[in-house]
Amino acid sequence: MDHSTNPKAPASAAAVWAALLTLYVVWGSTYLGILFAIETVPPYVMGAIRFALAGSGLLLWSFIRNPRSRPSVREVRDAAIVGAVLLGGAQGLVAWGEQTIPSGIAALLIALLPAWLVVLGRIFVGERVSRPVALGIVIGLVGVAILAGPWERTGRLEVAGLVALLASPILWAAGSIFAAHRAVRPTDQVRSLAIQMLSGGGVMVVIAVLVGDFARFDPAAVSDRSLLALLYLVLVGSLVGYSAYIWLLANAPLAKVGTYAYVNPVVAFALGAALASEPVTPRIVAAAGVILFAVALIVTARGRSARVEPEEAAGGDLRPAQPAGAPAPGSASPSP
Repeated sequence: MDHSTNPKAPASAAAVWAALLTLYVVWGSTYLGILFAIETVPPYVMGAIRFALAGSGLLLWSFIRNPRSRPSVREVRDAAIVGAVLLGGAQGLVAWGEQTIPSGIAALLIALLPAWLVVLGRIFVGERVSRPVALGIVIGLVGVAILAGPWERTGRLEVAGLVALLASPILWAAGSIFAAHRAVRPTDQVRSLAIQMLSGGGVMVVIAVLVGDFARFDPAAVSDRSLLALLYLVLVGSLVGYSAYIWLLANAPLAKVGTYAYVNPVVAFALGAALASEPVTPRIVAAAGVILFAVALIVTARGRSARVEPEEAAGGDLRPAQPAGAPAPGSASPSP
C-alpha cells in the first residue's frame, strides 16, 4: 500500500501527555529501582541481566511486528557501538555510582547530560553554542559545586561514586553524538534498540568478570526487594519506558520530549526520600534548584534553536540514542 496517499493522523494531545507522564514516572523511578536492585545483586551483574532480558524481549517483538526486516551489517555494528557506550558504559557507571551515592543525587548529576551534549558537540562536530546555553552550562557547574563542595563536615559525597556519576553523562553524550552524526540511521528502530541493549548487556558481562562482580554474586542471597526491582527495571523501566520514548519521538516535538530531563530528577528525589529515607538537606535542595534551572535553560534554548534551524535537531539527546541513532537512560535518561 502506498502510505503517501493515506497519511497517519496526528496523535491527540491526551495521548502525547499520557506518554510523557509515563516517561516522567517510569524513568524517574528507575534510579530508585537501581538502588534497590543492587542491594543484593552486584551492579554490573544486575545491568547485564537487565539488558539481556530487555534486549531479548525487544528483539522478539521486532521480529513479530516486522519479520522481513533485515538490518545491514553497518546498522548492526553502529547499534552495537552505541549500546556498548551508552548502556554498557554510561548506564553501568550509574549503577556502580549508586552503591555510595543516593538515587536522587544520582538523577540530579545525570540531568546535566544536555550540558555535556553541548560541550562535546562543540568540540567534535562544531555545533554553535548560544549565550543562553553557555550560561546554562556555567550555572549547572555551579550547582555541582554546591552539591559536591566541602561546605559541611557531615553528609559529604563519596568521591569515587561522585566521579562515576559525573563521568556517566559525559560518556552518554559521546555515544549520543556518535549515534546522531556518525551512525547509519536504522531501518527498524525497535530492532536497533534491542541490539543496543544486548550489546550493552554483553559489555556489562565483561566488566562484571573483570571487577569481580560475578565472583561475589550469590543468587541465594538475592532479596525479594532486589528481585522485584530488577523485574521492574526490565519490564517497566526498559520495555515500557523505551516504548513510550520511541512513540514520543515519532509523535511529539523534540523540545517537549526533552522535558523529561528536568522532571525525572524531581520524581527520583521524591521517591528516594519517601521510600528509601534519602536525605534532603538545604544544600541538596539548593543544588537541585540550580541544576534543574540550568538544564531547563539549556533544553529550552536548544529547542528554540532547533525550530529555527531544523537541520540541527538530529543532535544528541538524553535518552538511549534516537535508536541507533538518542536518548535515554535509564535513558538513558542516561535514562537509567
